[in-house]
Amino acid sequence: MPTLDFKGKPIIYAHHLTVPARTLEPDATKSQPPRRRGSFPPKGQTPSLDDNLIIHGDNLHALKALLPRYAGRVNCIYIDPPYNTGNEGWVYNDNVNGPLMQEWLKNKSPVDGEDLERHDKWLCMMWPRLHLLRELLAEDGVMFTSIDDNEQHHLRMMMDEVFGEQNFVTNVVWQKKYAPANDAKYFSDNHDFVLCYAKNRGNGKDNEIPTWKRRLLPRTEKQDKLYKYDDHDGKGPWRTDNLTVKSYSPEYDYPIINPKTRKSYNPSQGTCWRTSKEHMQVWLKENRVFFGHDGNGAPQLKRYLREVQQGMVPLTIWTYDEVGHTDGARKTLKEIFSDQHLPFDNPKALGLLQRTLAIAGDKDAVILDSFAGSGTTAHAVLSLNKQDGGTRKFILIECEDYADGVTAERVRRVINGVPTAKDEALKAGLGGSFTYCTLGDEVSPEKMFTGENLPDYETLARYLMYTATGQAPDKIRKARGKDGCFHETDDRLFYLIYEPNLYFLRSPDSALNGDRAERIAKQAKSKQKTAVVFATHKFMGQKELTGMGITFCQLPYSMYGTGS
Repeated sequence: MPTLDFKGKPIIYAHHLTVPARTLEPDATKSQPPRRRGSFPPKGQTPSLDDNLIIHGDNLHALKALLPRYAGRVNCIYIDPPYNTGNEGWVYNDNVNGPLMQEWLKNKSPVDGEDLERHDKWLCMMWPRLHLLRELLAEDGVMFTSIDDNEQHHLRMMMDEVFGEQNFVTNVVWQKKYAPANDAKYFSDNHDFVLCYAKNRGNGKDNEIPTWKRRLLPRTEKQDKLYKYDDHDGKGPWRTDNLTVKSYSPEYDYPIINPKTRKSYNPSQGTCWRTSKEHMQVWLKENRVFFGHDGNGAPQLKRYLREVQQGMVPLTIWTYDEVGHTDGARKTLKEIFSDQHLPFDNPKALGLLQRTLAIAGDKDAVILDSFAGSGTTAHAVLSLNKQDGGTRKFILIECEDYADGVTAERVRRVINGVPTAKDEALKAGLGGSFTYCTLGDEVSPEKMFTGENLPDYETLARYLMYTATGQAPDKIRKARGKDGCFHETDDRLFYLIYEPNLYFLRSPDSALNGDRAERIAKQAKSKQKTAVVFATHKFMGQKELTGMGITFCQLPYSMYGTGS
């Protein structure tokens, strides 16, 4: 497979592995409670990280922070990264020479920004983010990426390398404008692309790994109106369909006799009937062959609405009248923020995201957007949930300063209602809630056990589970008793002996001793599983523990020995 080479690639190649994990810190003052359900959060509690999330911070660090909670659990990713047009006048700066990109290249990445050309910088920015996004994606998940001609060819080659070219699904063309730009130098740029890659597209054979399955689009009222006839025989509405096909077969070339008039009909030259002579007789008896309203017309097939596929196969060209355009998206944003000026020149159309999500996953899908911008993805999620009663969850990441004032504020308004909106659902409010987060301290063996910022039990348990297995558990149990079983898989029990204070961590209570090991071994044996125990230290050898079906994983010794 051809690969894409660019300056900085050897240095950035494994950068996603070295990015430190960070905690997610909920901010109750900026979070949005469910409507009409009392105070939020309940007194003495913080907003839940299991809710919809809006994260303000560098999206590379935010993606890494999500791994212990969402690795392998995101069903659909949609991103609208900077297009790298060189336009510095847009607040969502897509010029790699802009301040935010320069800061990342100089201070947060291992490459030298001064040595890179424009496209190299963009590729260095995208490479580690694509790797983390793929790790967050479920095995049967799918990723959609909006892009234009500036980087589309580079992006596709890069995604071929990260996702595997066999997992390329399609390249959708979105007609983003409805009128030509008469001042265009060469051609009026009226479209963008949406690249689609599956985590695992499958090979057409039986595969133990779950594969992404494309969903059908809902049928339209216009399509259903084509079925305008009804014989009132209980079979429902129908329309006429051609009985002949152009792929000629001698066995299907025979005369059809009208049962009432006895008139004979043969297929036109070079064509044949679409079914065998025997099956045609069945259709005639079932009154499925239509000879015109006067009974003297050429035979046609009755196609019943109840028999057609209850949905549409999506096309690769999405026109503005189907999914919206940028001008309409600007008007939608202006309607939501009628009280202020917003400098978003090119927000994504709500219909574009609604169609993407409808194709991507089920009604309970987890959807991630790591370049959230004006928050269209969350708006689309809430809108679809309102329409079909779904429980889709969104996770937005935005690095810019408007993460609260625009991104989160838009979501607050569509949840609570926009009084001036023309759409009645938006005017009344779509409902929902979210937890607003910032990035907290690093979670690493070198820094987490200094005694200054000890992580809480769930944060540490999720971090350890992810680093040990590469998977993010859907739930972490509260530690049961003194032994601390926090998660269970098909073949293992996971234990963490931990409290977030140095007094406990220095005490014998934090160790795996004989009594505790026997209890854990008994629990594991009763479920025919083995056990993994995380603790600061142990009072018995691993050989003895192995015989009991226990694997011991020592938390860094610095935690036990730190402090005076």
